[in-house]
Amino acid sequence: MKYPESVEQIVEVFRKLPGIGLKSAQRFAFHLINSSEHDIHQHFEIMKNACKKLGNCKECGVLVEVQKSCPFCDSPHRRKDVLCIVAFPKEVFAFEQTKEYQGLYHVLGALLSPINGFLDEHLNMEALVQRIRKRSIKEVIVALDSTVEGDATALFIRQELEGEEVRVSRVAFGLPMGSSLEFADGGTLAKALSGRSTF
Repeated sequence: MKYPESVEQIVEVFRKLPGIGLKSAQRFAFHLINSSEHDIHQHFEIMKNACKKLGNCKECGVLVEVQKSCPFCDSPHRRKDVLCIVAFPKEVFAFEQTKEYQGLYHVLGALLSPINGFLDEHLNMEALVQRIRKRSIKEVIVALDSTVEGDATALFIRQELEGEEVRVSRVAFGLPMGSSLEFADGGTLAKALSGRSTF
């Protein structure tokens, strides 16, 4: 027997979240249904307000509070000659937890994936090249997933930067092929950074 349609709609909303299967979505849905109206309203107000306050830094693409300066681009304590390229903003925070990296970041926002409609024009390489020149970047660290899409994107970046006076390195991987950076622990990421090599 199926759940009432309204319950199914809530379940489908939760199933759209990454890593959430049917059983977890059902559990979340029933927890929400059994919550007080005050709690439900409070949860959604917090999420709605957070989404309004958050945006991406215009220079690096990292997720920031829109009314505040970027804690990476504008920090006087970070190295300005090293740039770490990641696919998505959440990966920046994974690297920050290692406390090993003190340079700047550049978020691509996607990985090359023709099947999913992400082509080279979606990576905005022109902005990356301009940033490298403007900041006099000496090393670019490519920190992308060890997947077909991550490898293709890393190769594309290397080719695009061939004419630039910059060292291009890629993080070493202590991760299985096909794994995602977001699931790597801090120790693995720290080793990946220190073991990076020019490619």
